[in-house]
Amino acid sequence: MCTLTTAPLAPLLDALLKEDAASTAGIADLALSKEETARLMRSKTEYRDFYGRLKNFPLAVSRETGLLLYMLARGCRAREIVEFGTSFGVSTLFLAAALRDNGGGRLITSEFEPSKAAKAKENLTAAGLIDLVDVREGDALQTLSADLPDTIDLLLLDGSKALYLEILSLTESRFRPGTLIIADDADLNPDYPARMRSSAGGYMSIPVAEGVELSMRIN
Repeated sequence: MCTLTTAPLAPLLDALLKEDAASTAGIADLALSKEETARLMRSKTEYRDFYGRLKNFPLAVSRETGLLLYMLARGCRAREIVEFGTSFGVSTLFLAAALRDNGGGRLITSEFEPSKAAKAKENLTAAGLIDLVDVREGDALQTLSADLPDTIDLLLLDGSKALYLEILSLTESRFRPGTLIIADDADLNPDYPARMRSSAGGYMSIPVAEGVELSMRIN
């Protein structure tokens, strides 16, 4: 049996992904150009205001990216996962399902918008996965700076793109050879893939989907 494809998780994911697709058009009502949106997503000073304006939008990973997360977490037999950017918890659900099917573990996820953290907890509870997840509310630069596992098996970066390198710096001392790092919309912060693909960076890294960078710690 696969947690991902059975109730209560499977119908919940269907509903959440449908909700995300329906909400996408509403982002246009913010009257921001594509270029301005990209600039704000890369900003280290305006990200709180920008994402605050998006607090009612799921901003979920695609089903394909969610399946990739599940397969990667299962494949590396992840027990300790860290996620930056919970939103409504769609990606969290895919990762927590992998932990359940791996036999257990812990997923630490951080979300600075209180209403989104509450919604994520509600969804995780409905899915029967809340026992595997530590939802930390607040700025990830603080919430992920302490009380992390000794070893992180998988890191998902899906919050403010401008902070990807900062979150990497907070967590990489806990990586082991083989630790996987998945960054969604990594192309919006060119410094991030450049760092991960550097020959001296200690990682092997490739783009695997539109905007998704998959990296592995190699030493």
